Parts: sequence; C-alpha cells; structure tokens
Amino acid sequence: MLPSTRDDDVPGVRPPARRRGSSLAAPALAGVAAAVASALGTSLDIWTLPVPARVVITVVAAALVGALTWATLAPSSAVSGPRAARGTPPPAELPPVIAHFTGRREVLAELHEQFAVGGRPSAGDRDAPLVVSLYGRAGVGKSALAARFAHEVIGEFPDGQLYFDLRGADGAVRPEEVLAAFLRALGVRLTTDPGGLAELQKLWWTWTKDLRVLIFLDNAQSAEQVRVLIPPEPGCAVIVTSRQPLFLRNRYDRQLAVFTEAQGVELLARLAGDERVAADLDSALAIVRLCDRLPLAISICGGRLATRDRWSLRELADRLADERRRLGQLEVGAQIDRSVRASLQLSYDDCTGIQRRLLRLLGLLPAPDMQAWVAGDLLGASELDGADQLEALVDAQLAECSGRDVTGRMRYRLHDLVRLFAREVAVREEPEERRRAAVERVLYGYRRRAESAATERWPQDWRRRGVRAGGESGDSGEISSAAWFTAERLALLSAVHMARSQELWDLAWATGRAFCSLCHSLRAYWSDWREVADLVCEAAERTGDLRAVGIALMERAAVVGGSGRSAAARADAERALELFTGLGESWWAARAMRTVGMTLFGEGNLDRGQGYLTGAISAFRAEDDRWWQARTQRNLAELRLAQGRLAEARGLLEDSLAVFESGGNRYSEAQTQRVLGEVLAAEARELLRAGDASAAERRFVLAGNALRFAVRAFHERGEEWEEARCLRAAGEIGDPQGGLREYAGVRLAKETLEKLGDPWGVARTRLSEGAALARLGRAGEAVAALREAVGEFAELGDRWWQARGLRTLGEVLLEAGRGDEAYEPVAEALEIYRSLGNEAGVSRARTLLDRVTPS
Repeated sequence: MLPSTRDDDVPGVRPPARRRGSSLAAPALAGVAAAVASALGTSLDIWTLPVPARVVITVVAAALVGALTWATLAPSSAVSGPRAARGTPPPAELPPVIAHFTGRREVLAELHEQFAVGGRPSAGDRDAPLVVSLYGRAGVGKSALAARFAHEVIGEFPDGQLYFDLRGADGAVRPEEVLAAFLRALGVRLTTDPGGLAELQKLWWTWTKDLRVLIFLDNAQSAEQVRVLIPPEPGCAVIVTSRQPLFLRNRYDRQLAVFTEAQGVELLARLAGDERVAADLDSALAIVRLCDRLPLAISICGGRLATRDRWSLRELADRLADERRRLGQLEVGAQIDRSVRASLQLSYDDCTGIQRRLLRLLGLLPAPDMQAWVAGDLLGASELDGADQLEALVDAQLAECSGRDVTGRMRYRLHDLVRLFAREVAVREEPEERRRAAVERVLYGYRRRAESAATERWPQDWRRRGVRAGGESGDSGEISSAAWFTAERLALLSAVHMARSQELWDLAWATGRAFCSLCHSLRAYWSDWREVADLVCEAAERTGDLRAVGIALMERAAVVGGSGRSAAARADAERALELFTGLGESWWAARAMRTVGMTLFGEGNLDRGQGYLTGAISAFRAEDDRWWQARTQRNLAELRLAQGRLAEARGLLEDSLAVFESGGNRYSEAQTQRVLGEVLAAEARELLRAGDASAAERRFVLAGNALRFAVRAFHERGEEWEEARCLRAAGEIGDPQGGLREYAGVRLAKETLEKLGDPWGVARTRLSEGAALARLGRAGEAVAALREAVGEFAELGDRWWQARGLRTLGEVLLEAGRGDEAYEPVAEALEIYRSLGNEAGVSRARTLLDRVTPS
C-alpha cells in the first residue's frame, strides 16, 4: 500500500459517544498533561529558543506527560479518553413526515407494541435487533408509514437514526455503498480502503456495538440486500419497506393493505379541505373507489383538487372515470396500476405546460433525489423559476420533498411510479433532441459545481501554485466543498454514468475527474472512486485527448495505489509520465514522476524510487510550484529515513516546513512535523548507540516535541487517522525513559486504526507494538506481536514491510538471547530485500545475519 499522498484540509472523524461507565479522573489528568505540555512546548515558541532552554522546557513537559501516562494506562482510558471527547452529534437522517399523513392507527399501535420493550421484540431472540418489515403494493404508503413511526420512536434511539433509499424498483444499491454511508454518518471516515463487503460489515458491527440506533431501509428489493445491513447489536432496530415479504430473522412482518373507504375519504379531506369533501361525500367516495383506495392515487387527486378551487368533486370523479375507461381500452405498461395511472394522467393533463415539461424531464434523470437548481437547468430557466415550478409539482402531489441535506438545501424526488410515468410521457411527447439538450444542461450543471468544489477543496490538484480562497480552511462563508459532495455524491455519480450512457465523453471525463479529485482529497468513498476512475479512463480514451488520458491515468493510479495495488498504480503513472513528457506538459509530468517514485518507494524499491522523487523535486522547482516541491521533499525525506540517511532527511524536512509555515498550510506542516519527529528519534537512537547519552537525550526531547505538535494539530482538527499515525511514531521514539508512555501511544494508535478499518495501518502499528514491548523487556509478547504483523503484511502482499517485520523479529529474538530462532526470519528478510532491489535493506539484513547462528 502506498504511503499517504494527501495534504489538504478534510473534515474530522468523530466516533459516536459510548454509554459506558468510566472514571473522569484519567481523562482529566490526561487533559491537564496535554494542556501543560502544549503550553510549555509550543506556546513559548520553543523552536526560537536557545537549545539549552529548549531541552529544559521540553524535558519538563515530557516528564509530566510520562508521569501521568502511568495513571491513564488502563485499556478503557487508553481508548475512551480522546475518542469520547470528540463525539459527533448523532445522525438524524429520517425523511420528513408528510403533512397529510392519514390513518394507519391500528398498524402504528402494533408497531409501538413491538417496540415497547426497549426497542426489542416482544418475543423471540432478545440478543439481536428487532427488524420490522412493512411490505405491500407500490403506492400503498409504506414509506410514509415507516417515516411516521420512526419519528414517533426517535426518543428510544439516542445514538442516531440512519436512512437509505435502496431504490428497489430502479435497481438494487450495493450493500457496500450503504454501509460506507452509514459508517460516515456515525463519524467514521474511511481514510484507507477497508476492503470488501466482509471488512465493511465488521466495521459496521464494531461501530454499532453498545449503541441504540434506528435504521430505516426504504424500498428494499430482496432479503439478501438487507441482511448484511442489520447489525447484531440488540439495542438497534431496523425498519424495512419492500413490495414483497423478505422473511428476515427476528422480524415482525406486516403487509400493508390499501385504505378503507373511510381512510381514503379522510386523506382526500386532508388535502382538498374538510368542508369541500363533507359537502359532496358521494363524489368523494367515488374518487376513492376509482383510485382503488390506493393512498398514492388518492393523494394525487387530492393534490389536484387543492390547486383547483373551481373544480367540484363530481367533476374530478367524472374525469377520473373517463380516464380509467380510456386506459382500459389501451395497451399500457403493467408496471403502474390503472388507478395510479389514471390519477397521474389526470393530474398531469391539468398542469401548466411548463409544469408538464418539467415532470417529463425529471423522469429522465436516474438520480435518487436532487436540489432545486436541477429543475432550472432542465427547463433552461433560472434556479428560482425552476424551484417555483418544482414546488408546484409538490403541491400537486407529483413530486415530494425528501428533506434538507447537509448543506441545508431542500431535496426533491419522484415516487418511483411517478418517475416511470414521467419517463413514458417524456419518450412519447418530448422530441429526442430536446430531451438530450435538457439532460446535457443538467450534466453541465453537475460538472461546473463538481469542478468548483474540487478546486476549492484541493486547488493544488487543479493548477500550478494553487492556493485556497479563504485560507487553508477554505472558509469563505460558503457551503464547504466536503458538505456539498456529501449531499450530491449519489446524484453526481448518476450524472457520470448518464454522461457515459449517452456517450457525452467530454462531460463524463470532466465530471468524473472532479469526482475523483474530491474522493482523493477526502480519501473516502473508495468503491465509487475506483468505479469512476475506470470510467474516466474510458471517457478520456474515447475523446482522443492525450492530456485527458494522462490525467485520467493519474486519477486511477491514486485510487488503485491507495487500495494496495502498487504495480497497477505504477503502470498507470508510468504511462501518464510518457504521455505528459511527449506533450510537453512539464507540471503534469512532474506529478507523474512523483507518483512513480512513491509507488516504487511503497514497494520497497528505494534506489529506483529516489531517482524519480529527486527528478520531480527539480521539475517542481523549475515550475516554481513550492507546494508540490515541499510535499515531494517530505516524501523523499521519508525515503531517506528508510535508507538511514538522516541528516539529508532532516534538511529536506526543514525546507518543507518553511514552505508550509509561510503558506499557512497547517495540515501539511503537521504531517511534516510527524516525519521530522521520526527522523529526530532515529538520530537520537544512533547517538545513544554511539555512547553519547547527553546528545541523544536532546534529540529525544526534540523528537517528542515535534510529535506532540503534530498530535495536537490533528487532534484539534478531528483527524483521527493522522493522529493515530503520529501516536504510532511517538511510540517508536525509543527513549529509554519513556518506554511505558510509548507503548500506551502505540496501543491507542492500533485500536484507533482498527476502528477506522485500516488493515495495513494495524499491521504497521503491530510492528511498532512489538518493538515497544521488546524495549519494556516483554520479549515473549513482543515476538508474538511481530510474528502476527509479519503474517498480516504477507496477507496484504506488502513484501517490503514483511521484510522489515522479519528483520525486527530477528533483532528482538537476538536481544532476548534466542539467536538460534533469529536466523530464519533474518535470512527470509534478506531474500525479500534482494528481490526488491533494496540495497539499504540488504545491508542491514546482512549485518544482522552475521550476528546470528542457524539452528
């Protein structure tokens, strides 16, 4: 797996608050320690003080933290301290209750009875969550009932309410997509690729443990689609709607029938007015019967009456009867009930011309829902005019509001039967060229907005010397690009696919490129990212634009490399480098050169990798792009650290820090401080081995200070993944006076990465854990941890880190007096280093091998 390549601002990961008993003393002590250490170590601007003063101040800070670490080392405090303090507000994703909700009192009472015992089933298995399955024909009101009931029991689920439309009639959503969205809603940002469905399911189980969360799965297509989404936590509950019974375990199945006549009249009255309906009950009953007592059809008729005061109920009933007779004589699609089709046709015919056109065009879009600007673009009008027409469709019960998204904007959608009807009418009545033009306007709208969000979030990905408007945080008073992408991701994904299906290759490439850039900057939505990256490559090839092909290859290299497929990433980057070089695109060529170097570095081929990285640094310098130059210098410093060339690494990092500090890029500065801490710690260990304890102590102090700076910076931003990397680095310092503190940091880092679904990070941290245990004299535990890490790296296919683990295992066995056991892992490490062309590793393994004797 490639080292991280992100330097931009991202929203934090905040796990849900846990309702577990815990002492307040340990977190309080840890907070005091962190506060005092921060005040001593950074508020005094320690880096500007003379070296003796730095040493005194940071030794005092380190001692204080070290002492208090002893008091907070219990497993519960190690995990719950910093994490619990950063709980995000519980998700509240339920769709709104429709204003005219009517009837279903008996069903609601049954559901409340099922939830009476703490949200658990009244009978059956009490060790699993209650699953309520509401099923019935389309338009019978399943989703409305489920939303109403869910809102009534919100108080029973303080840890949040999750919602996902599984779009059963339009094709099943992948369970991976649903789980990733739910985890993100709970505060888990999957910064690394968690793997497949099984890995995501384990994360889902981990993060719902001990929580009371209500999960609403709308429009399910099959039991298989739903089963993997049900957590084992008995405090949770799941509500599922579908057209067929799903026969799920531990479920309460309830078929929803059509309304009674009385309920149908009540619904009609809620929409058209009580007095109006009471004045002509016979006509009201006729309307309900002509609608087959189906709530959707009745709602559409009621909505039309509400907007047509001049119509009498008898006139509507007569029109509806005529329409049903006409439809009975025609061959129409069987997917829509005649009662619904008749009410839809009647309501559609009575709309204004622009409203009818909007409904037709909305039926062409596959997105599950949309913001109001889409209506304006479809009509070729302003957003405000489009929104007015969309609201008119809502009033006519032909469209519905699905709630406000995270940007605060209202979203709209069509019932699946309404969408199907609208699509049929569009094909019949809207000329093809007008349909295509309307769709293109919407796709261009998504492209413009996606490119704007991506450029705002990561300007360095889009232009030379890119700088964010509003500073590093990008806060210019507008909606954040991350929030926009969260709200529009599914719609944007459907736009990319629609552009492809219509062979609008320029649009598919540009929109997909922006989608990939947003995923890259967030390091999120890995499955979508991979899918779109492949599509962007296809679109670029279809355009015949070699520059577009090169950029597409770079996008794919980023996601496949981040997923651990280093060879595939390198192949894409090498082809991109060849293309950019041939085109004279020097800036893009430098970026491709850096990517090749990083893939080689990630594979353990340090000697080849350094050539590409040094070449990229020179190229960025020639382009006067200080940000990319500084970033690549930090990457080269990490490589130099792996080679043991510590002075060079420190010089590169000091130059990079100056760039990031002057540019106000605090995120990149913190990342660089982490690497600097690792380099300073390595220098300290070398000095200690050379017998210069005093100089080593000074370096240990400086290393600890740099890493505390990084830990605090990421903690304040809510960046748990980056914070965990810093804690791991702090646990590798190797200060003889801080063994217990370092072990505590490594353990916390490992637990954090486990919860964030980073298997490579867990293996890497387990390696650090083994070394920390060895320094504490706990050789048996150290050997066990190291063997486990080696096995994990082998399973992940990371041969370089497998070799590093084997070498570390040999060192620990040798120091423990078990030299006869050390030979085999060291010899295996040597062979791997040779196969990788890693001369530094070969040299270290040979030196170690000379010290051991085969058994």
